[in-house]
Amino acid sequence: MNSMTRYLQTHDHLAKRFEQVERKLRFNATTPDELRQWRRRTARKLKALIGYDTMTRTAPKPRITEEKDCGDYLRQRIELFTEPDVLLCAYVLIPKNAAGPRPAIVAPHGHGSGGKLAVAGCDNRPEIAETIRRHNYAYGVQFVRKGFVVFCPDARGFGERREQDAAANLLGSSCLWISNMAYPLGQTVTGMWTWDIHRLIDYIQTRDDCMPDRIGCAGLSGGGLQTLWASALDERIRGAVVSGYLYGYKESLLDINCCQCNYVPHLYEWVDMGDIAALIAPRPLLVETGTRDFLNGASGLANVKSQINVIKKAYRVLGAPKAIVHDIFEGEHQWNGVEAIPWMEKHLNA
Repeated sequence: MNSMTRYLQTHDHLAKRFEQVERKLRFNATTPDELRQWRRRTARKLKALIGYDTMTRTAPKPRITEEKDCGDYLRQRIELFTEPDVLLCAYVLIPKNAAGPRPAIVAPHGHGSGGKLAVAGCDNRPEIAETIRRHNYAYGVQFVRKGFVVFCPDARGFGERREQDAAANLLGSSCLWISNMAYPLGQTVTGMWTWDIHRLIDYIQTRDDCMPDRIGCAGLSGGGLQTLWASALDERIRGAVVSGYLYGYKESLLDINCCQCNYVPHLYEWVDMGDIAALIAPRPLLVETGTRDFLNGASGLANVKSQINVIKKAYRVLGAPKAIVHDIFEGEHQWNGVEAIPWMEKHLNA
């Protein structure tokens, strides 16, 4: 095989198909009534696509397995069942200097985080310390120090929930393994993650130290994916921060080969990412975008803004244009938090 070899590749064909396939549920409402009807149809369809309705409710049987004093906050490890044979584990960060029930934050992680470890600031291993430094990953600690009770769960396929394929790699994940098993059974990683966060919220609402009607969600990268879907499909999430994960699907997930957890069968036939985020309106939403984030795609910020414009239309229709904020910061694929944390304080403490 020489340097003149010509590869007969499929990508260009799929890119053209992306443009040809009609987005059957693209956001185009112009009145609040039209938006509400669109929201019902879209939420129902998205749940079907991700296999959400195939999940099985069960008694959570929560238990606290350990507690550690971290100086200005306590860290609990909890376990609870989200399905009859599916156990979720999480760290709960509890501020010491805050009296009474507090607003709660669900802080899901992305890839290369050791699951909950980086978000919860567990930097006693060098690889976790490095990913925290590189991505400003310990946003769970940043939130607890502002008085929030913070829940840092392991997503399925990460941390303590890794499958055998990733057991030897603390920063690894089992997204591809789980996807390969789940797709033929009508399920997806996205659906599993969304379901688990919703069941975690069920538990949060039972805790005496949390305010059940003041729950936010904030995450970077794959944690942004989890925040986006969980917030779009559950109105109990009163404020959301999506960091490093809000852009047009074609440039960022079709042209760039990303982790399997991003891909939902038939999704592009129905919506783009901005349409999913429009389901959050009029609840407060802040999107963080690094100027040099490789996931922005070939056109960079233009690809991101194409979806932000869709979201802004939904907020204008509902008379809440100031509830959507786009924080563009100079940086790469990382958590920023400069605007996001005071913004969450403003909305969840109001």
